[in-house]
Amino acid sequence: MNIGLVDIDGHNFPNLALMKISAYHKSIGDNVSWVDIGNYDRTYMSKVFTFSPDYSKGFANYGEIIKGGTGFKMTNTLPSEIDKLCPDYSIYPKFTAAYGFLTRGCPNKCSWCVVPNKEGNIQPYADIEEFLQGRKEAVLMDNNVLAHEHGLQQIEKIIKLGIKIDFNQGLDARIIAKDKGIAELLSKVKWSRYLRMACDTKSQIPYIDKALANLNDYGFKNYRVFVYVLVKEIPDALDRVMFLKEKGCCPFAQPYRDFETNKEPNYEQKRFSRWVNHKAIFKTVQFSEYR
Repeated sequence: MNIGLVDIDGHNFPNLALMKISAYHKSIGDNVSWVDIGNYDRTYMSKVFTFSPDYSKGFANYGEIIKGGTGFKMTNTLPSEIDKLCPDYSIYPKFTAAYGFLTRGCPNKCSWCVVPNKEGNIQPYADIEEFLQGRKEAVLMDNNVLAHEHGLQQIEKIIKLGIKIDFNQGLDARIIAKDKGIAELLSKVKWSRYLRMACDTKSQIPYIDKALANLNDYGFKNYRVFVYVLVKEIPDALDRVMFLKEKGCCPFAQPYRDFETNKEPNYEQKRFSRWVNHKAIFKTVQFSEYR
């Protein structure tokens, strides 16, 4: 069979589902390629983000079309025989890290997050060595890896392996704040660049503050902490951002987008986020003076 792949979000970040689909079809002798002019027996289209424009180049000669991903508002999952495979890293040659999950799901039920409905409560998913394939760096997409014993055991293994990692969805500040042992464990990790957390509401500020203090006790510096900031109401988001700036962390503003309606963030949310995320301006200009 000739298999076509379409990464609707673009190729700025590897699509894990498509990598596993590619690995599966190659393992059974099929030809796999990104779609181009040609004949395909089956075409897989994956979309992570609802705001990515739908594929509009036509479907001639694409064969059976299978769509999946949160961007299509779908909750379909890969068949187990595909999901368990090591990803085919060759289809994204410019990315040298390994990509995967150690756990799936999350025990929290944040109103703005699709994970609880899509994946349910947190559960073990994989061992880091199942998808490393000899790589010395890994990008891990767990939603709350610290909330499960399996996740903590995997972090201990990562430390022993000496690989660099990035938990790109962030770590739960509340857990780091409550358990200095976890702060000590995280201080031993080789981070690719940042340790990431989230401060989505003002109620998170005391937990962020305590988590930073616990990490500081083990020599971890605040400038290496990257914090996602959900932007709904500007005054509320500004308070959180200024707290993080005072602490010496790196805030990253994300305008709120409703998953169901896919309503665009408003102008002020976008303007605020541009100010926060343009670091040269953020460090020198107050928001009240930003134009």
